[in-house]
Parts: sequence; structure tokens; C-alpha cells
Amino acid sequence: MRGVLAGVVLSGLASQAQALCSVVATTAAGFGPVSSILTNTTVQSTSTTNAGLRCTGSLLSLLTTNDHFYATVTSSTAGMVGPTGDVISYNLYATNNTGAAYLINRGAPYDFARNGIIDLLGLLGGSTPKTVPIYLGTITGGNVAAGIYTETLSIYWDWNYCSGIGALGICLGRDANTGTATLTVNMTVTNDCTVTAPNISFGGAPVVSAFGTVNQTINISCTKGSTYTVGLDPGKHASGGRRQMMSGTNFLAYDIFKSAGTTVWGSVGAARRDSTTAEVNPGKGLGSGAQGFNYNAKVYTDQPTPPAGVYIDNVILDVGF
Repeated sequence: MRGVLAGVVLSGLASQAQALCSVVATTAAGFGPVSSILTNTTVQSTSTTNAGLRCTGSLLSLLTTNDHFYATVTSSTAGMVGPTGDVISYNLYATNNTGAAYLINRGAPYDFARNGIIDLLGLLGGSTPKTVPIYLGTITGGNVAAGIYTETLSIYWDWNYCSGIGALGICLGRDANTGTATLTVNMTVTNDCTVTAPNISFGGAPVVSAFGTVNQTINISCTKGSTYTVGLDPGKHASGGRRQMMSGTNFLAYDIFKSAGTTVWGSVGAARRDSTTAEVNPGKGLGSGAQGFNYNAKVYTDQPTPPAGVYIDNVILDVGF
């Protein structure tokens, strides 16, 4: 009697390598040095390539509605805090698109699995470990002092997804875990100013004694809390301790004096003007408000009247901190 041999051949395709995630040390996000004026008026952007979640492995199917990658950002402060207590606020985004769909609100879980972000990052699509980036953009309107601004964010990661797909598209296992990373955000705010300085026009006159006095104000808005000085250089054609305007080869001596007095406003040492001597809002810089420095300009009358012509000079104003 011949025996009957029976058996079952088990066959199937090898499953894909499992994708695994973990919380790792972050890479700080730095805005770099930014002037106080740009901080106030213009959105500053930066990012970190590593917000604390790293994944490796291969997952070629799209994430399902049951999968999630939550990030919850919290902090003890409401933004980057500087040396005087000023705060620079900013927004966090899941991509470099600043649309509302990608805004990460503090204290609320944001799911990186939604909007296709995880797929776009290719986070689970290869064997090379990849980290999740976060993008940042400042909120304008902050009048702040110069200095180093920092904030430490706590990012709580919570993920749960299918980490391996079998031959028939069956989930072979899930990677579910949590962890917390800390992310440092910083910016260095530098001193800066805006200056409004009207030109000086003496008009026309037949003789030097007929030129009138010009009384005007230079308005300067400098970084909040800054102490600074303002200087006016001697101009292009100074001679004998006097500024001079020039027409062709001829000169017309004049000068610019502090306030309503007779002290020449210069560019060196005591000849400069300190922010505390401003006629309007004297003291330290206001950031969002102007300080006014009055002056009077006169043509020297103890000089011979030069030939008729258009006399011009250029004076450089500088602000020193």
C-alpha cells in the first residue's frame, strides 16, 4: 500500500521593514542678530531641522485616520524674553507655509499626520533616520530693548501608527509611544535708529549779512532704552574750523549750532549731542517714539561776499551707541 503524502506550502511576500520613532535632542532655532526696528516692523523667519522626533524605517502606504503624530508645545513664557523683561512673540508652523492649517497653537496637540505633512517629509519612507522640522515667524509690533532673547519650549510628542505592512496590506504592528523634548529659540536684538533730517536752505541773498538764521529739528527714533550720541561731521569743504559750502572754486562759510546757542554741533567728543540733551523727549531711546534735536544754522557774516552762485555742502549725521 502506497502512503499518501500531504502538506501545505506556506507562501507570502516578506513584510516591509518596521518604521520606528523616538524622541531625541533638538537643534536650537536661532533668528540671528536683528535690528530693533526690523524686529518691530518686519516678520523674521527661522526654523529648526530637528524638533525632537526622529523616525526610521519604511512605510509605503498612506497613514490612516487612526494614525497620529501629535506635538504639544508649551512654555512658561509667552515668547522670547530679553534682559529687561521685554518679550518677542512668534508663531510656530508645521511647514514653511504659514497658512492657518499649519499653525501650531501653544498648549493644543497638532497632528503632523494630517495635511500630508509626514508623507511630504518622507519621514517613514526610507531607512535613513529623519527628524521633524518646525518653522517660526515673529509677530511684528514689539517695541523692545537690545539684547539676547531666549525661550525654552517643551514639545510633548505622542505617536501611534502602523509600523509594518504585510504582503496583503495588513498591519503587522503599531509603533505607539510618547516623549518630551526641549527646544531653545533665540534672537539677538541690536541697536538701531531711524533719522529724519531736513535739508538746510539759506535761500538767496546779495551779501553775506543778508542771510537769515535757519532753525530746524532733527528727529531720531532709536532702540528702546538705548543711550546714544549724535554727531554732525565737518562737511566736505571745512577750513579754519568752519564748515563751508562750495560753488565752483568759491566758498561760503557757515555752521550748524546746538539748540538755539552758539556752540558748534560737531562729530567728536563733547561736540556731539547726547540723547539726554534732546529738546523733545530727552533721555534714553523710546523705540517707537522720536526724540527731537533742535539746531540753528548761520552763514558767517565776517567773511567777504563770494561771487554769485549756488553753494552746496554735504554733512554726514551719525548716531553712536
